[in-house]
Amino acid sequence: MKVLHVETGMNLYGGALQVFYLLRGLQEKGIENVLVCPRGSEIAQAATPFADVHPLTMRGELDFIFGHRLSQTILRKRPDLLHVHSRRGADLWGALAAIRTGCKSIVTRRVDNPEKPWLVRLKYRQFDHVIAISDGIRNVLLHEGVPADHVTCVHSAVDVDVWQKPCNRPWFNQQFGLPENARAIGVIAQLIARKGHRFLIEAMPAVLDKHPEAYFIFFGKGTLQQELEELCRDIGVEKHVVFAGFRNDLDRILPCLDLVVHPALMEGLGVSLLQAAAARVPIVAARAGGIPEIVINAVSGLLVEPGNSRELEEKISRILADEKLADALAQGGRAVVEEKYSLARMVEGNLNMYRYVLDHQK
Repeated sequence: MKVLHVETGMNLYGGALQVFYLLRGLQEKGIENVLVCPRGSEIAQAATPFADVHPLTMRGELDFIFGHRLSQTILRKRPDLLHVHSRRGADLWGALAAIRTGCKSIVTRRVDNPEKPWLVRLKYRQFDHVIAISDGIRNVLLHEGVPADHVTCVHSAVDVDVWQKPCNRPWFNQQFGLPENARAIGVIAQLIARKGHRFLIEAMPAVLDKHPEAYFIFFGKGTLQQELEELCRDIGVEKHVVFAGFRNDLDRILPCLDLVVHPALMEGLGVSLLQAAAARVPIVAARAGGIPEIVINAVSGLLVEPGNSRELEEKISRILADEKLADALAQGGRAVVEEKYSLARMVEGNLNMYRYVLDHQK
């Protein structure tokens, strides 16, 4: 079987990292992979051992030349199946390329933000099947009119072996300017509105009243950084907040965190939560999108209602005050990841959908 994959992410995290894992796993099962990705992207180099890589220039979502070049690549490589992994225009041009070339096709949906139902029906009916990375995303698509037999959930995965490193506490404290007795609370998300950072910042004064040793580290970049920094100063918590930017060494960082908080208002699944759970870090997260599929309340973490700062403070303070609870949630999270979110399970789930599509006519 030959599969042509389209991934338009420039950095090797999030969806692009999932595609990398998939390419590696599929090759191990004897699948021939072809990858179309942007020139200069990190996956272009990383995937070379596992795929025939074809970097293409892509100038935004309306780049019809990219669509033409994708069609030409399909005609030249003649795959059995086209798998589009990205939005950012790739879903539009991927659908048109599949129709133009007569290639069977699948698209993966990784986000839960709603679209107009007429656009959803028009876009997704062009593909032979849709893969959603969480039941939460699948439910959004069903609500917007995609037929139930046209969309299947295949969860994203995490390489659990990567998250086994011990904590180097002196290195960690030096990296982020923390005192020796600091309790480190991490947030791993882009600094954008739907990730809900402001609700955590609003909860910080009450947390610090009970736990003055708490420090909050925001990992990620985004358009709201200046606004969030100003909010921290206005509330008076800026000395306990570190804006750490994007880090590519989370495998060293996560084992040193006492807690991961994810206050998102919307979330397709939350790969950072899979990583935290694999590293045995307890989690407090909002009950949004696909998050409850990872953070099972009182088993692998504690859930709060989206946008509820008071509940965030209560659950954070509860875990910081109860070592036995923190340890139980940490072990529960690791068990959930090992059972439901392994790389082998993700690869097999995608491969099963390839076989299904190839065995059925449009």
